Amino acid sequence: MDDIFKNTFCQTGRENASVHRKELPKVINTILESLEDERCFAHIGDEPIHFSTSVKEMIDKFRQILFPGYFSDEKIDGANLVYNLGQSISQLYDILSEQIIHVLRHDCLRYGQTCSECENSGNTIALKVIQGIPNLRIMLAEDIKGAYDGDPAAKSHDEVIFSYPGLYAITVYRIAHILSNLNVPQLPRIMTEHAHSLTGIDIHPGAKIGKRFVIDHGTGIVVGETSVIGNNVRVYQNVTIGALSLPPNAGEKLRGAKRHPTIEKDVIIYSGATILGGKTVIGARSVVGGNVWLTSSIPADTKVFIESPRLIYKYQENLEELNNEHQI
Repeated sequence: MDDIFKNTFCQTGRENASVHRKELPKVINTILESLEDERCFAHIGDEPIHFSTSVKEMIDKFRQILFPGYFSDEKIDGANLVYNLGQSISQLYDILSEQIIHVLRHDCLRYGQTCSECENSGNTIALKVIQGIPNLRIMLAEDIKGAYDGDPAAKSHDEVIFSYPGLYAITVYRIAHILSNLNVPQLPRIMTEHAHSLTGIDIHPGAKIGKRFVIDHGTGIVVGETSVIGNNVRVYQNVTIGALSLPPNAGEKLRGAKRHPTIEKDVIIYSGATILGGKTVIGARSVVGGNVWLTSSIPADTKVFIESPRLIYKYQENLEELNNEHQI
């Protein structure tokens, strides 16, 4: 008897689904018609957008080369170092050049730009980036030392390399910044947004950041496109180095203009601080306290803190009295 009810129920459900599916052609036609609406966006007939999996693969390969032995699938020693590293560099070159060619061709065809000779340009840029890896390794080594030297919780440099989300975000930013300086479209931003999705740290590839940049904890940090950050700066979680609010339709007028702050060397910015504006300069060796909101400059060697709030304490005995009063 139960089987009869089950079969009846399933049959009814299938018929119900069939009735609804018959409506899909009408819906499809409506959506197709909406593609003609110039108010909306579509990407029809153009080069396909690259996939995030390829970007992740490229970042992973970069890390294997920047930190040999740390992120490799197999043990690396004197016997296989040349082969292993050679293979990784060759693979990175192929992935990187393909990605660069792809975005150059995409923008050229989609926006009707003058031919960029994307094949030759992509190969040339990929080679330049890989040639810069020794200098990039030195820069990242300083970032690692800065994180270790300033964090008593770090037990070793290896711990910083393996587990600190701030270093991951900085590594991706430094690669993307090189690509941005070489005028590669889209790819640098996609890379830093991939790091953002994993770490909660949003660093625009156009920002200029000096040596020994340290991100402590990191979640919720924003560093805007035209930010300039000096050497030996430490930033804690939920810090915004951003732009002042813009009027509607101001994007085209201000695109490329200095909209984000300058942070000079040896500055510490504590959690929750917000620093805004292209004319705002935080002087060298200054300290910006937690939850401070700044839209104007401060001179060197300045400490800025919020006045301590008035706190209310409710002790256990008071709570018990209140509970007794409200018992039913």
